[in-house]
Amino acid sequence: MQQQNNSPLSLLERKIFTRESVKHTLNYWHFMGKKIVFTNGCFDILHKGHVAYLTEAKALGDVLIMGLNSNSSVKKLKGESRPVNDENARAFVLAGLAGIDAVIIFEEDTPYDLIKFIQPHVLVKGGDYKPEQIAGHDLVEASGGKVVIIPFVQGFSTTAVIRKMK
Repeated sequence: MQQQNNSPLSLLERKIFTRESVKHTLNYWHFMGKKIVFTNGCFDILHKGHVAYLTEAKALGDVLIMGLNSNSSVKKLKGESRPVNDENARAFVLAGLAGIDAVIIFEEDTPYDLIKFIQPHVLVKGGDYKPEQIAGHDLVEASGGKVVIIPFVQGFSTTAVIRKMK
């Protein structure tokens, strides 16, 4: 029997999944009756606003799954100069946060298919969205779940951090 590497870095890497590799863990969480919270975003340069947002999201359930925009989808959303950090680096940093239980990188323009696959009980987004503007709101609401919008922390954004660095 092969021994599992339990180094601190290995433990973080085990929180980063593909859709295929997360199936077993996801089935277990659903079977155990865990309240699954899903959020998504680019999380290019982590800042106070992100950490506050993710902490509030985690408080809404037992398991927090992060859908992370791939490099190509960040580029489409934010422009040619982004992302600053590649998808693997961003996934690793997010996996290092205690409140995040799983990180899944997605290629599509929206996480709609990923939300359909995960079937979260709570869908969380930051900002000034209306629930009906959030990708996957219909799936979550149809299954009896809820959509929660967490306000931005004023004065913190990745764009502002990049501007300040220049």
